[in-house]
Amino acid sequence: MTNSSEGRERKTFGKSAPKKGGKSFDTRDKYERGSLKYGRRPSAGDDKNDDKARSFVQKRRLNKIEKDVHKDTIRLNKYIANSGICSRREADELITQGLVEVNGQVVTEMGYQVQKTDKVVFDGQGITPEKPVYVLLNKPKGYISTTKDDKARKTVMDLVANASPYRLFPVGRLDRSTTGVILLTNDGHMTKKLTHPSFDAKKIYHVTLDKKLTHEDMKLIVEGIRLDEGVAVVDQISFIEGKPKNEIGIEIHIGWNRVIRRIFQRLGYEVEALDRVMFAGLTKKNIKRGHWRILTDLEVNNLKML
Repeated sequence: MTNSSEGRERKTFGKSAPKKGGKSFDTRDKYERGSLKYGRRPSAGDDKNDDKARSFVQKRRLNKIEKDVHKDTIRLNKYIANSGICSRREADELITQGLVEVNGQVVTEMGYQVQKTDKVVFDGQGITPEKPVYVLLNKPKGYISTTKDDKARKTVMDLVANASPYRLFPVGRLDRSTTGVILLTNDGHMTKKLTHPSFDAKKIYHVTLDKKLTHEDMKLIVEGIRLDEGVAVVDQISFIEGKPKNEIGIEIHIGWNRVIRRIFQRLGYEVEALDRVMFAGLTKKNIKRGHWRILTDLEVNNLKML
C-alpha cells in the first residue's frame, strides 16, 4: 500500500461516511481491491502474474531476514540499528561518542564486529540485535490474538509461523469471532506506540447486525453510548452503499475490549459479523483470509511518522 492509495481510501471514507450517517459508506470490497473497482478489471492471467510478483518480493524479504539470523557476527552499527534505537548513521555517531559498550568495554571503532553472544549496552540498557519485522495478517474467524493459549485453541501465531525467524507479537487484539487486519511485529517500541491510548490508532470495521439499524439508533451512537469505561466515541458511522441496512461501516479509535459489540448490544442489537478492514492506515488489499504479507519499507516509514 502506498501513500497515494492510503490517501485515496481515507478520502473515500471521508466522503462516503458523514458523521451523522447516510447511505454512502463504502463497501468492504473496495478496501480489499483498491482502485480495481474503478478501472478495467485485469484478466485472470494478470492476477496470476501479480501473485507471482508479490510472492517473489515476500521471499526476497524473508531471505534477507534469515541471512542476518544465520550470520555469526554483525557490525556494531547494524546491531544497534536492528535493535530499533536509531539508524545506522546515527548509531555511528553514538559509537564515536563512546556511548556504547560491548562486554563491559566502551567501543569507538568504526566497523567493529559483534558476536551474537556479546552483551551490548547503550545508555545503561542491554539491547538485542533482532531486525524489526512487520507482518500484516488477514485474520480468519476462530483464531485468538495471543501468542499462546492454555486451552489449546488456535492462535494467530499458527498462521504466521513461517513469517519470521524471530518471535512476533500481535499489536492489539481482535476477539476470536472478529476477522480482518491485524499487525504482528517484534518491534516493542512500535507495539507500545500503536496500542497506547494517546496514539489514537484509527480502525475501520464492517459490521453486520442481526437486524436493520434505525436512523434514531445511529444518531444515538454518533452522540456517544455510555459504557462501563465511559462514553464510547465513534468517529464516523454510516450504512454501507449497496448493502442492506443491517450492514454498517464504523470508524473508531478507542481500544476498549469488544467496544463495538457492546455499543450495539446496549441498543438491543447483536453483531453477527465484525470485520476490521483498516488499522493505522493498513488495509487487507491483496491479502486473502488467513494469509499474511510483510510490510514494505514505505509502509513501515508511514507507521513511524504517524
